[in-house]
Amino acid sequence: MILQAMDFHEFQDCKALLDMLEDVEYVCKYKYDLEIKFEEMLKWFIKTKLGISTRPIPAYSGDKRKINLLELYLVVKREGGHKNVTSNNLWAVVAKDMGYDYNDGELMRIIYAKYLDVLVYYYKFKSTQQKVCEKETVKGNESVSRSRSYSDNQDSVAGRRERTMSDGCIPEEKGDHYALFAGNDWHGMKKMQKRRQFDFKQVEKVVDEANRSVLMHSRKYNQV
Repeated sequence: MILQAMDFHEFQDCKALLDMLEDVEYVCKYKYDLEIKFEEMLKWFIKTKLGISTRPIPAYSGDKRKINLLELYLVVKREGGHKNVTSNNLWAVVAKDMGYDYNDGELMRIIYAKYLDVLVYYYKFKSTQQKVCEKETVKGNESVSRSRSYSDNQDSVAGRRERTMSDGCIPEEKGDHYALFAGNDWHGMKKMQKRRQFDFKQVEKVVDEANRSVLMHSRKYNQV
């Protein structure tokens, strides 16, 4: 079994076990094995990770009864977590659900604070951190995808322009209205077609001739 082969050398190993506890059916099926691994995990976390050597594992009550730390973790989790249990004065209920008397509620609160509170904090922090990383990865992939799509689109446009140029035509850019002459450079390609400038002198000559013609006919009309 994967569970039996688990070792604890970093907090990610602890997180893997805590993730397993999210599956209620799995917990019910392998509760005995999980209790053993849960205590192994706590020994590593408290003694190695936190450097605390004054908290014996397993934990015991005043009458030498062993406190099932996995069960305590699961019961408090079911009731909404440490903050919710404390705010609603549910520690007596937690104690009763674990087979103790109602007046053992304070003991359950102290044991949870000593053995499990920091562990749960680390777990929530790492879980949130992982979700953020996953979101950033998704965003990064989407950004790369959009960038590739834009690049492919630009390549497609460039390909169409190149084919148009090879056919002897020069496409016009939107907003660019100016005369192009042979020899000018447009996006790195030589022009293959001439465009004529507007001949203002020729227009002026035509207008002058039209004016003279009007004056001439006007004089003839006045003489008559």
